[in-house]
Formats: sequence, structure tokens, C-alpha cells
Amino acid sequence: MPFALFLLGVAVFAQGTSEFMLSGLVPDIASDLGVSVPSAGALTSAFAVGMVAGAPLMAGLARRWSRRGALLGFLAVFLAVHVVGAVTDSFTVLVATRVVGALANAGFLAVALVTAVGLVGREAGGRATSTLLGGVTLACVVGVPAGALLGQLWGWRAAFWAVVLLSLPAVVAVARSVPAGAAGSGRPSLRGELRSLRDSRLRVTLLLGALVNGATFCTFTYLAPLITHVTGLGGRWVPVVLALFGAGSFVGVAVGGRLADRRPGAVLMGGGGALCLGWAVFALGAGAPSVALGLVLVQGALSFGVGATLISQALRTASDAPTLSGGFATAAFNVGAALGPWLGGTAIGAGLGYRSPAWVSAALVAVALLTAGLTARRNRRAPGCRTRASSSA
Repeated sequence: MPFALFLLGVAVFAQGTSEFMLSGLVPDIASDLGVSVPSAGALTSAFAVGMVAGAPLMAGLARRWSRRGALLGFLAVFLAVHVVGAVTDSFTVLVATRVVGALANAGFLAVALVTAVGLVGREAGGRATSTLLGGVTLACVVGVPAGALLGQLWGWRAAFWAVVLLSLPAVVAVARSVPAGAAGSGRPSLRGELRSLRDSRLRVTLLLGALVNGATFCTFTYLAPLITHVTGLGGRWVPVVLALFGAGSFVGVAVGGRLADRRPGAVLMGGGGALCLGWAVFALGAGAPSVALGLVLVQGALSFGVGATLISQALRTASDAPTLSGGFATAAFNVGAALGPWLGGTAIGAGLGYRSPAWVSAALVAVALLTAGLTARRNRRAPGCRTRASSSA
């Protein structure tokens, strides 16, 4: 893998840390800025909305620039809004920085995904995608706990300054290592790229990505209460459990990325089936610490292994949209990241208990598997139908 690809992963790590670190900072932000905890929690929703809306919009905007120029521009905006967020005393301004930061994050990730595949070629696209997404998984393992620790020691603003410091070397690395290229060189028209959305294979792949990622974040969001109330482990185990999930996800993107280039169908159907079964077993066996801890690691690996494979397949399917394909994939996966926690919270709010998000996750993956199976069956039958029609004529 080119060294520039790992440097892009550093930038993704900084941005992933920013996206997830609020889970440990919300109470302090609420107290410091004089708002309620639910209001402070809306900062997470603001970021998610910005990611969903921003991915295709920012990717379309980036068509006017070289890929290096686009990456540097998005990084600069991301860094600047975190400086503003670290010094502001206005909750409204802080919300605005989260939205703008999410737009920049979405644009950077959309361009970085396409750039990563361009650096290695389509035959190694799965490995390139998994290397880039390794930054997200490391953010779960290292960035989020570190952000929470900084918040406890020096206040929530310290975590924002830490993201700024992480982003600075990424700016230098991108400027020096990512090929410049000419703006818009060799790219199809915007209308031509948008036409690629008519491809039913791409739409199905994006749907599967949203469902699998929704399942992942449905349970991940509520791991803390599940571990403390159902498994019966103390609060000190929560960072350990989150780190286990993050470690599993890191292994999943590494292994899944290698397999995705050779046998994507086996990864999606075999890994997806194991993922669905794992969520169901987790829901049933969450009361046993050994089962819960083991499955947190396994489910993290399966979730991100299957998810990374779906991203690489979306990029491969949307080869006629070299600029917007990363935006399509980013938006679809963030739809899942927003939908999953809402579904899990709805199940808990309905009185179904803290095991219910795992059941919802199993159902979401089951829907994804059913959709994939029906699509594959339809695609197998279609050529036969055309052949019979031709012979009849």
C-alpha cells in the first residue's frame, strides 16, 4: 500500500475521533454552556445530519478542484471549526461548528475513498478502503477513550484542541504525499455521474451498507447500559468493552479488506450470516460476561469487515462516477449510523429492555441478507429470461 494512503488514514483517525468523542463529553458540555443534557446530545445528531447531507454535496463541489486541493480544503475547514468550537462560549456557535465540521469531514472522506482506490487500482480497492477505514476503527479504540480522559482531566475543550493537533500533521502529509492532478481531468460530467445512481446494483449495495451500519451502531450506541444492566459488569468495564469492539473492528477491516478483492460474495453472505446470528446470540446470552465480552469482539470484526467490503463494492459498482461514488457510500453509511441508534432507542423506550437493540441489529442484518438474496436471484433469472425471449423471436 502507498505511504500516502496511511497518511490519509491519519486524517480519517482525527475526524473519526471528533465524530465519536462527544459520547464522553456531553455532560461536561451541558454544564459548562448552561444547556440540558438532551440539548447537548443534539450535537451528535447535528454531526450525523451534516455527514449525510454533506457527502454528496461536498463531493460534487470537489469536482472543481484537484483531489489534493479538495482534501486540503476540507481539512483546513475541519481544523478551523474545531478551533472555534474550543474557544466559544455559545452553544449555538458550537452546534454550527459541528454541522460545518461534519460537512468538511464528509467531503474529505468522500474524496479520500476515491483517491485511495485511485492510488492502488481497482484490483486492490478492498485493501485500500479497509486501510482508510482503519482510521475510523482506531478512533473507536484510542481516540474516543482518550477524548473522554482529556475531558475528565482538563475539560471538554481540551478534546477539541487535541483534534486540532491531530489534524495539523495530516494537512502537511496530504500536501506532500497525495498526487495533485488536474482539476476535473478525465472525469465524466456531473449529470453523467448522477446517472450512475440508476444502476440497481449500486442502489442495492448502498441500501445494504445502510442496513449493516445501522445494525452496528444500533447496538454499539447502547453497549454501556447493556453491559452494566444486563451483563452485570461494573461501570469500569465500559471502556474495556468499547475497546474490545474497536479492536475487533480494526481486525475486521484488515481481514475483510484482503478478502473483499478476491471473494466479496463470500464475505458478504458468509460474514453477513454470521453477523446476523451473532447479534441474536448476543441478545440471548448477554447475561453471561464471557459470552458478552467474546461476542463484542467478534461482532466488531464482522460488522466492520462486512461494512468495508460493501463500501469497496459500492466504489467498484459506481466506476462511472469517479467523483461522487465516495459521496454516495459515505452518505449511505451515515444514514445507517443515524437510523440505528434511533431504532435501538425506540425499542428501549418501548420497554423492551437493553437487550432489544441487539435484536433490532439482528433484524436489520436479516433484512440486508434477504434483500441481497432476492437481488441475486433476480439477476440470475434475468439473463435466462432474455435468452428465452431471444430464442422465441
